[in-house]
Amino acid sequence: MECVNEENTTCKCKEEHGDVLQFLSDEVDAVYLFRDRFFENHKIEDAIKKNEEIEKLLGDTLKIFGEHEHLIKDSNRAKYSFLKGRLLNVVAKYNKDAENLLSKSIKLDPKLVDAWNELGECYWKNDELRKSINCFEGALKEKKNKFSLRNLSMLSRQEASKSREERVKNIEKGLNYAKEAVQLDPQDGLSWAILGNAHLSSFFGIQQNPKILKQCLSAYSQAEKDLVAKSTPDLHYNKGITLKYEEEFKLALESFTEASLYDPTWEPPKIKEKQLIKYLNDIKELVSTHGKMKAKRLQQILQSIDSKQLGPYAGGSYTSTNGQTVKLEEMLLSNLKPGINEEKVVLGKVVCSIRNEDTVPFTFCLVDKAGTCVVVTIFNLADGKGVIIGDSDYKFRLIRVETPVILVVNSKKVSRDLQAGVQMSIFKKFD
Repeated sequence: MECVNEENTTCKCKEEHGDVLQFLSDEVDAVYLFRDRFFENHKIEDAIKKNEEIEKLLGDTLKIFGEHEHLIKDSNRAKYSFLKGRLLNVVAKYNKDAENLLSKSIKLDPKLVDAWNELGECYWKNDELRKSINCFEGALKEKKNKFSLRNLSMLSRQEASKSREERVKNIEKGLNYAKEAVQLDPQDGLSWAILGNAHLSSFFGIQQNPKILKQCLSAYSQAEKDLVAKSTPDLHYNKGITLKYEEEFKLALESFTEASLYDPTWEPPKIKEKQLIKYLNDIKELVSTHGKMKAKRLQQILQSIDSKQLGPYAGGSYTSTNGQTVKLEEMLLSNLKPGINEEKVVLGKVVCSIRNEDTVPFTFCLVDKAGTCVVVTIFNLADGKGVIIGDSDYKFRLIRVETPVILVVNSKKVSRDLQAGVQMSIFKKFD
């Protein structure tokens, strides 16, 4: 297609372009629509072809830009540079030409919010986080918009921090940005997904409150109502991580599998799924075999269990340092009920620890004096502060301990130096 008449903007494509910029804008929108709604018109099995087809469409659209560029007036150069830069920015990898075009667009028109946002994405792909933040903040100064808020939520939580106070501040800032994005457009699934991730960062970095995990899953559930968000593999990956910490293992495995379906070339969900399957297989085997302990050694351990070892939890009650007394009833493991067992205490010996690639939770097998073996998971345990031995269809009993400070080990109450938060690895997966 060759353009032959600048005045009437008629091309050999036999189309009249009363507004060339609008025509090109529609072409760029079509490429993004193809990317974001790929699975509306393709089977999940076609996911492996997605990037290749986007690259082809990108190439075809670049030709259209080349064939129409001479129709652009000098007064429209800012918008044209933005549109071409945005087009080049549609793929996951960094593109220097996209950066140059978007920078040019902003120099020509500093109030072009969309150009600020696209340039921020471009810098981010090149790991220039400070420049990226400046761009999104620049866009917000011109106009409050969900795109800038979503990205600032992620970048705030990704920023390096020199202290816990600084890290908490960054997480809270990221959470507030995400909430603002949702408030601007409650129907936007991507904003809900970012809010879910922000809550997850809060759970690990500020307060290990189980209710926060529920908020994560609620946000992800809202995100899945939007087809664009539901088609992003990172939504299902992050949901899988949350479900794993919720110890909803079957659902976690399903989420990792779904993440891999939406992007078969992305390795993290495959790795997490493989690690979780191994972890569950190890639990199943070690619980059923009492930690593979020899019968004689196991019998010695069972005979050594004595209620006196409950320490401050012995005698039917426990009085805290602030003077509050709680009744406690010693229970056999087999008598515990599903859910929270209030005012109950169990006594047992560790027969083995179970390797967990994520290190959290710390996991071990415990036997009581009746010989019942269960798996115990402890969250927020400081690194290197574990316990020692003597101290498929997955079905096993599990005791979850949210914080180690409620434990008694070797008849002594655990001190607070055994408690620690969890460090989260945060990254953005570009489409």
